[in-house]
Formats: sequence, structure tokens, C-alpha cells
Amino acid sequence: MEKYVGKPVSFDQIDLMEGFWKEKQDLFREVTINAVYDRFEETGRFEALNFNWKEGMPNKPHIFWESDVTKWIEGAAYFLQKQPDPELEAKVDVLVQRMVDTQGEDGYLNAYFTVVEPEARFTRRTDHELYCAGHLVEGAIAYAKATGKTAMLEVAKKYIDLIDRVFRIEHSAKFDTPGHQEIELALFKLYEYTGEERYKELAEYFINTRGTSDRDETYSFTDQEHMQSHLPVREKETAEGHAVRALYLYSSMADMALINKDDELYQVCKKLFKNIVNRRMYITGGVGSTNRGESFTFDYDLPEYTSYNETCASIALALFCRRMWLIEPNHIYADCAERALYNTVLSGISLAGDSFFYENPLATNPNRNAFNDSRPQGLKEHLPILERVKVFDCSCCPPNLLRAIGSIADYMYSVADDVIYAHCYMSGKATIPLNDKNVKLEQKTKYPYDGCINITTLTEGDYTLALRIPGWADDAKIRINDELLTLPIKNGYAYCKRSWKSGDQIVLELKMDVKIFEANSKVVDLCGRAAITRGPLVYCAEAIDNPYNLRDVRISRAANYEVVKEMIDHTELPIITTQVSVRETMEELYLDKPLPKRTVPLKLIPYFAWANRGVTEMTTWFLIEE
Repeated sequence: MEKYVGKPVSFDQIDLMEGFWKEKQDLFREVTINAVYDRFEETGRFEALNFNWKEGMPNKPHIFWESDVTKWIEGAAYFLQKQPDPELEAKVDVLVQRMVDTQGEDGYLNAYFTVVEPEARFTRRTDHELYCAGHLVEGAIAYAKATGKTAMLEVAKKYIDLIDRVFRIEHSAKFDTPGHQEIELALFKLYEYTGEERYKELAEYFINTRGTSDRDETYSFTDQEHMQSHLPVREKETAEGHAVRALYLYSSMADMALINKDDELYQVCKKLFKNIVNRRMYITGGVGSTNRGESFTFDYDLPEYTSYNETCASIALALFCRRMWLIEPNHIYADCAERALYNTVLSGISLAGDSFFYENPLATNPNRNAFNDSRPQGLKEHLPILERVKVFDCSCCPPNLLRAIGSIADYMYSVADDVIYAHCYMSGKATIPLNDKNVKLEQKTKYPYDGCINITTLTEGDYTLALRIPGWADDAKIRINDELLTLPIKNGYAYCKRSWKSGDQIVLELKMDVKIFEANSKVVDLCGRAAITRGPLVYCAEAIDNPYNLRDVRISRAANYEVVKEMIDHTELPIITTQVSVRETMEELYLDKPLPKRTVPLKLIPYFAWANRGVTEMTTWFLIEE
């Protein structure tokens, strides 16, 4: 199988049916879209597009408010593409008209730098102008696809023409590359949508220039690693700096490698991916372990209580993974994408769909937070909040979740030559362009709660179906029309080439056992501790279910683990129960003899469901005894 021939199968070619992700999309459509809209309306983000703010007025425009607005539009457009909603479409139209009315004659569009600091336009690399422009482009493409309306797209293209002239042609801006990556991804998407080479050329200019310019400033409180400008992109070996910036950059590098069949650049991406998943990623798919710069730190530095793990960073990790499997299908990319999506990404939103986490820790202690809150500002440590909130001052994560969940079926399939790759499993009917025909497949599954995936072919034809076998599955069985088959497996994909008939049944059965994972001993916070998983889901324990010291819990590989269903905040979830041991309590601070232990029940919930029942202690890692 050659590299560089993969093509994505877009969510707009797939209709999700009943199941996990359809339920999430229904929740987002019914609750989350309007919840985010209402908070953005209240905080002045939408009003800022009128460009009528004056000194002394409330809700002073912020440098990145445009990105919040256009990400919300993009997310709304994905839902509109699947189900018309005149009221929602009207809300978007109002915002688009404001952009049309306020865009400068030269194409410039940014509320802050128009009404607050017009003289500072394109002078400060740190201030998100090109980041906002990128999200404008992505939102415009999504809305044009959903409605056929091109007003926003024309606004975006006019702005990009200005950016191309100022940065690539004239070099008249005060810096050379974006301070916060995003526009590169958008430009490749605009190139794909329009076929116009100039958008690809501008994206490549930004990528190739990064790390080579002496005009590219960074923040006064950090270094060039923060903005990914410490090295030219082809010299990078480890994931450094701001995690979202890093992963947006790596995603655009993978785009460029795929389009240009650039093996050198792909090898750099591959090296960066390995560094992340083998040394700098939490078991939940969280990345960016510190609040200081929202950054990667150093190998094996994965603290629990102060872990940052921004929701947006895990979304960006999934985007990077999807691009990597287009270049070279390997189960490690889809395994990683699922780990991020089912754990840290979904932890970023409440089960009710209307409140959000920016950070996603691996352990919490309410007493520690309460003490910290009582301290003077200069003595506080940074700790993640313990309950989700409706909106943040920097509210990038809520609309990013809208984008991610609205287009979640992007992760189902890709094609290369005569092969259809099934990457992430979810129930849906797909129409997949393959060479000169459309292949229709119907997939039914209760994944991620159950490991049985049933795929029905609805189109006759000769092609190969490649089914991903996740790395966590110790056993996988494949039946076609009730015949058990042994198929060739390469890089974690089982390849079945045949002349398919309409109505052929493919059943993939993945053994979904409870598994115990120990951490590398170099992760100092986790020495002697283990985490519990089932399928792609990581589990955690909350004190509300387990009234004893969670940090003293000792789990055993030999224990019996039972999976039962239970309701949490009106959502039915698979709960894991088992018996564990804890030590008896004592009055003394230290004791020179072993404490007796007692056996207690332990209840574990999916990590994404924590913090939906009030403030309580939580932990993901447990002491282990054989």
C-alpha cells in the first residue's frame, strides 16, 4: 500500500443513526448550540461585529472574539448541513451580514484592531489576527456547504487576498508567520474547496517560513518554543510549547506532506507523533501538561492534580491523527484519536450539554482547591476548577466542541486506491466515493460500550474493506455472511478483498475486556499506580460513590470486574464495579508497622462523565497489588 494516496470521507457523506455519537449530536443540536450562542450574545461577542464600541462602553472587543464567533458559525453549519433549521440559519445570517457591512474596503476584518487599536493592525504577532482569519475561512466554507450562501465566503476570500499581499508578496506586516497557528489549516481547506493554488502557496509560505524569521516576536513571558518558532518545521523532533499551536502546526504539516507527497515532512510528523503518544500524552488523550503557556513540558512529566489538558488540545490531537492515517494507515493513529475524543474531549462538556471544562485533570482534591482559593493571589498554585462553567473569558473550547461533534463522522472512513478504511466505529449510513462509483455501507454498533460492529454492503463491486483492529483489543473475530475468516492484517487493519454483493454482512467482534494499565516508572507521579480502561474508555472513581480515601485504593489484576448500567444526570452509562482493599485509618501521622486492610466496593465511571454530580474528589490512577 503506497503512502500519500489517502482521501478523507467527509461527515457530509455519512448520516449517523442511533448510538453513542448520534445521541451526542442530538444533545448538541437541542442544547449546546443555543447554550453557546446565548453566552456569546450576553458577553458581547456578537455585538462586537457591529464595530460600534467606544471607550467607556461595556464588553470591550477582545483580540480573539472573532474566532469564537466564526467557530460557533462553523459548528452550527455542520448541524445545518444535516438538518435544516430556519431559526438557527437566521441567527447566522445576521452575523454574516454584520461582517459584510463592516469589512474594510481592502478586505480587513477584525473588531479589536478596527475600533480599539486601528494603528496596530498587522504589527503584533502575539495578537491572533491570522488565527481569527483562519477560523473565518473554515466557518465560511462550512456555511457555504450547508446553505449554498456565499456571502461569508466572499468576505473570507477578500480578507485572505489582503493577507496574502501583506505577508507573502509585500512583506509589509511587522512579522512573518502567525503567532497562533490555524490559518494554515484553513488555507489548505480553502485550496481543496476552490482549487485555487494561491491558497496552498500561502499556507506553504507560512509553514516553510516558520522558525526562520528574525521578525517573529513572541510574548515577553515566554520563548519561541511557545509559538513553535524555535526551529524550522523540518528540524523539529519533540513536541514543545503551546499544545494547541503545536498540534495545529503538525496538522498543517501533515496536510502539506499529503498534498505534496513529501516524505521528509511526513517523517517529521511521524517523529513528533511518537514523541507525544510515547512520552507526553496522558492516558486520557490529554496533552499540554502545564498551565504555564498551556504547554508540553518534558518527557514523562505528567502530573495529576495540576494537569492542564486543554479540551482544544485534544481536539487538535484528533485532527492531527486523522491526517496521519490519510498518509499511512496505521491503527495507532485511530487509537490515539479515539483516546482523545472519548475521554478528554468529551470531559470538556457536561452530560447536560450546557457547561464546559477548559482543563481536564486526572485527579482532584476539593480540600486542596478550597485551601488554594483562600490564599492571597500571589500564593495560589494553579489548580483546575472542579465544576464546569457556562462560559470562559477565553472561551475557545465550547465552539470547538461544536465543530468537533458536528463533524464527528469525519473519523469513520477514508479511501485509497480500491480500499475503504474503517477507522472509528459508529452507527451510520455512508456513501463513499471510490474510483468511478459510490459505495454505500451501513454500520451498526453500540461502540464504545460494546465491541460488536456490523457493516452491511449496500452496493455491489470489487474493492477491499480494511477494518481497524484497535491496539487494546486482545482478540478480534471477523465474520462475513456468518463465515469466520482469517484475514491478512497490516499495521492493525484487517484487509478483506472480494466481489461484494448488496446485503453482504461483515461482523467485527472486538473483545472488550476491562484492562489494567501501569504507567512508565519515569512518570514520577504514577509510580506503582495503574489505570482502568475498557475499550477506548478510561475510567475514574469519584468520592461521591466511594466514601473512603481514593488515593489509598489498591486494585488487583486478578479481581473480578463487572460492567453494569447506571444513570448519571439522565444519561445511561456503563459502570465498572469491583472489590478493592484500603488500609484502616489511624490517628498517628506515621506508624512503624503495617496497617490492617479491609475490602470495600469500588465504583468506576467513564472519565468523560466525572464532575456531573457536584464537587467531589476524583482519581484516575490507583495503587496496584498483585
